Order: sequence, then structure tokens, then C-alpha cells
Amino acid sequence: MTNRITYFKRTWMLYAMLALPLAFFVVFRYVPMTNIVIAFKDYNMFKGVWSSDWVGAKWFDQAFHSRDFYNALRNTLTLNFLDLIIGFPAPIILAILLNELTFFWYKKFTQTVVYLPHFLSWIIISGIASQLFAPGAGIVNIALRKFGIGPIDFLMDKNLWVATYVGLGVWKEMGWGTIIYLAAITGINPEVYEAAEVDGAGRWRKIWHVTLPGLRPTIVTLLIMNIGRILGSEFDRPYTLGNSLVIQVSDVISTLVYRVGIRSFQFSYTAAIGLFQSVICVIFLLAANALAKRFGERGIW
Repeated sequence: MTNRITYFKRTWMLYAMLALPLAFFVVFRYVPMTNIVIAFKDYNMFKGVWSSDWVGAKWFDQAFHSRDFYNALRNTLTLNFLDLIIGFPAPIILAILLNELTFFWYKKFTQTVVYLPHFLSWIIISGIASQLFAPGAGIVNIALRKFGIGPIDFLMDKNLWVATYVGLGVWKEMGWGTIIYLAAITGINPEVYEAAEVDGAGRWRKIWHVTLPGLRPTIVTLLIMNIGRILGSEFDRPYTLGNSLVIQVSDVISTLVYRVGIRSFQFSYTAAIGLFQSVICVIFLLAANALAKRFGERGIW
């Protein structure tokens, strides 16, 4: 008991500093979770959350019989899966390439260039994309016409829209994700590289046998987190890049919730969709973490 009192006297300031963020999460994250009962009620804003009529699983049943919901669910899974397959390896490859550069000034310049798109909002990027890929006066189509190709409507054709959507996502976030992997590379013991070089390993062998194994814990952790978000969906990205001609492939759960819930005031219905989405994301997260541990990795907890 005396040891605990002594320990608390030495560290009470740390606990006091932790109290503020802890209070933030309790007040703004956990207390609002009590309103999740909206998904099981016929919510009336004049009656309030707790006085609204209880309807049980009515809204879940309505969602599971809705063609729009299944279309949004399919699009969410498809787009996130493509982001995972194409976008996840991109920062790993870029980090390894940057680490291999010997010219310091060129490395720093490249890092700055690839980081910058992360700080642009999707509103700005969608405006840039509409100018670049415009069928008539877009720079991309002007260049393609010089080779006798086009014009190609990248943002109006369904298949091309998906490719453009994924490509812009990779371009925007690739540089930012590289920061994590570069930090992990700096944590690899340089003596391991020296030992590999003494054993006759070239640059590619050192990447394969030293760099990638050193990155494996970071890769697994980020992969688990990305799999946990496989059913999650951004709002601004598909909303700003989408249009009525490609709504069959651009309408995801977040845009469906906005269109049906906020614009049509069906709060209980969209709360049920959001709850379903969150539960599935947690299941994917737990499954990915358990699978990683089964293969000998640490997982995220």
C-alpha cells in the first residue's frame, strides 16, 4: 500500500494529464452511443429519443429488403476492396524506393511532393479531376487526342469512374502512408544490413531479406486496421466524385445514409444501416486480428 501511495505521488501529474482526453472520449464518444436505440425506434424529433415508439427490428428488415441498400453495400465492399488491393501496397513500395535513394536533396524533394496531396480536401481534388478529365478541354483528353485516342469520359463511364476513383485515392494517400513505413525502416538495425552485405547480398536481396521482414509487424498492424474498415466508407470522396450517371457504382453506404437519412428525414432507418455497418466492421477487425495471431504475428492487441 505504501509503495502505491509513493508511486501515485510521483506520477499523479501524468494521470491528471490523461484525465482530459479520457473525459473527452467518455463525453463525446461513449455517452452518444446511448442514442443507438434510435435504430430500434420510430424516431420522432418532437418526442425525443427515449419517448419515441419502440419498433424492434423493423428498420433492419426494411434495409435488408431494399435494393438501394444492397447496391450501396456492394459498392462499398467493391471500392474498399480495390483500395485495399491497390492502395495498401503503394506506400510500402514508395517507402522502400525512397529509402534506397542516395541523393538526400532529391529524396526530401520527392517526399514533399508525394505528401502534399494528403492535405487537399476531396472537394478540391474533385474540382481538379473534373478539369483534368473533362472530355472536351481536359488536359488528359487533349494529350490522348494527340495520339489518336479519345475523347474518354473518365467520370461518366461506370468502369472508368471506378478506376479513376481508386487511382485518385492512391495518389492522395500514398505519400502520407509512406511516413509510417519510413519510420519503421529507420528502426531496423543497420548492422543487419551490414551483415547481409558481408554475406554478399545485393540491394534487392537486402530489401527482400532485411527491409520487408523488418516492416512485417507494421504491415500486419495496418492491414488489420484496413480490413476492419472494409465496410466503412468515406462520404466526401464518393459524393464529390460521383454523379447521376454513375450512381450505380458510386452510391456507397455513407452517401445512402446522407440521401435517405438526412435529406429524407428517415433517421431510424439510416441509424439501423449505420449500426449494421459498425457491427460488421468490428467482426472483420476481430477476425483479421485473430488470423494474424494464428500465423504468429502480434496483432493489435
